[in-house]
Amino acid sequence: MAAFGVRTFAARSVLAAAAVAVLAAGCSSQAGPGPNDGPSLTSPTVTGAPVTAIPPLAASAPTELRIDAINASSSLVPLGLNPDQTITVPPVSTPLQASWYRLGPTPGAAGPAIILGHINGNGQDGIFAKLNQLKPGDQVKVTRADGKTAVFTVTKLQQVPKNAFPTVDVYGDTTDSELRLITCGGGFDKSKRSYVDSIIAFAKLTSVA
Repeated sequence: MAAFGVRTFAARSVLAAAAVAVLAAGCSSQAGPGPNDGPSLTSPTVTGAPVTAIPPLAASAPTELRIDAINASSSLVPLGLNPDQTITVPPVSTPLQASWYRLGPTPGAAGPAIILGHINGNGQDGIFAKLNQLKPGDQVKVTRADGKTAVFTVTKLQQVPKNAFPTVDVYGDTTDSELRLITCGGGFDKSKRSYVDSIIAFAKLTSVA
C-alpha cells in the first residue's frame, strides 16, 4: 500500500487483520495475572448527528494529537509494518505514546487516517484509556508538520470483537478526510493476555485551525 496513494481493498483487508492482531498483543499486560476487564461503550455502536465535512487538505505528517474531552494528548510517532506484516505500535512500556500509520493517509488528507493507542501498559493508564468516554460531537485535534491543525468531529464510536473487525468501515477509501482512533476494550482474556474487543472512534474533518 503506497503512502498517500491509491489503496486496494485487498491490501486494506490484510492490514485490517494485522491491526486486530497487533492490538490484541499491544494492549496486553506484560507480567502478573493480568489486568481487569477493559473499558466498554454503553452500547456496541454510538452514533451522532451528521456533520458537515470540509474539503481535504494536502498531505502533511501529523506531529501531535489532542482530545480535550478526555484530557488526552500525545506526540505522534510514525510507524509502519513489522516483518510479519502486522501494524507496529508503541511498546506497552510507553502507554501514553500514540502513533499514526505512516503508510496510510495523513490526518487531514483524503481518506481514513489511522491513529493507534494503548488503554494501559506498564502498570499505568494509556493514552486511550478513556476513548470509550468520547461522544459524537467531540473534537479531535491533530497538529501537522505544515503548521495547520486538522480538527475532526467524532461521528460514531463502535465496540467490536477483534475476530469481527469492521474492515470496510475502518479501511475503506473515502473522498472526505476521516480519522479512526483505535484501541482495545472489553473483557480481558488471561489465557491470551489480551483484550477481546476493539474500540474505534470515527471522525470527519470539519475545520482547520
